[in-house]
Amino acid sequence: MGVASSVVVPYAAYLRVYEPLAAFPEPERSHWYRYASREQIPTAQDELRRSLADLLPVPPVPVPVHESSDAFVAVVDGVTCVSPWRTRLRGWMALEELAERLPQPVLDAVLPPVVRRQAEADYERWLERNPDARPWIRSAIWHVPVRWFVLFAAEEREYLKDGDVAGGAGGEGRGGSRGEGPVLRYRTPMVQARRRVARGLKVLRETIGEGPLVDGLENVGKWLEEFHPRSLVELDYGGLVHALPEGQLAEDHSVADVAEGLEALRAGDGGRAREAYERLTDRWRVVRERQYAS
Repeated sequence: MGVASSVVVPYAAYLRVYEPLAAFPEPERSHWYRYASREQIPTAQDELRRSLADLLPVPPVPVPVHESSDAFVAVVDGVTCVSPWRTRLRGWMALEELAERLPQPVLDAVLPPVVRRQAEADYERWLERNPDARPWIRSAIWHVPVRWFVLFAAEEREYLKDGDVAGGAGGEGRGGSRGEGPVLRYRTPMVQARRRVARGLKVLRETIGEGPLVDGLENVGKWLEEFHPRSLVELDYGGLVHALPEGQLAEDHSVADVAEGLEALRAGDGGRAREAYERLTDRWRVVRERQYAS
């Protein structure tokens, strides 16, 4: 399907890194320079449609045969930055996560063992040739991981109703969710995202100790360190905007809730931290419950 498709595919959120063109070696840099000059650039929904189309054949194709040459584009303070899709790499990584989440009978029904074994073998061969590979985009289905909110500040929130023109947060966005409904996103410079991760880890380790939240935030921090220091980091609610009523979406201030919770923990105010966490979990419980609604 192309850019013109009007079918909305739910319901994923995205954490993206946009790197300046100078961060890419040649000839990739020239490719992205030409790509960013195009009039039409595919959206996140186009990316998701293409990946879902690969699951229709029998047997399904869990990982694209060829790597995508597409990317999302953002112009920040006059500097063109791109976030390559790298759908093949992300497909392999998603396949590993799927194997950890689904019971064996369900997994075998969705993706037969022979298909998984072939994909795993292809991934191992590919990693031997590309040992330093990493994705520019992370995704989550039916929720936004709490650790992602730590990277941003409340004032970086950008909410656009359906039909509004994107362009805040210091740059023009191309791709993402524009033109296919409302947009709720946050954008921040890489240096700020890294600083907030470090502060968040310090507070959490000093107050609640090691655990899944600390491990997850530490993992995100290590991922961010792999990119150019002048990159842009974006949290895009993506298809989740279609799972939330407009009023609820307009009142979603999850980043502010997480920031308040961390500040309360730092100040030793357990009651205020608990209230902020409850607001956050109540909001996202409603979203996750819609996943199972008929």
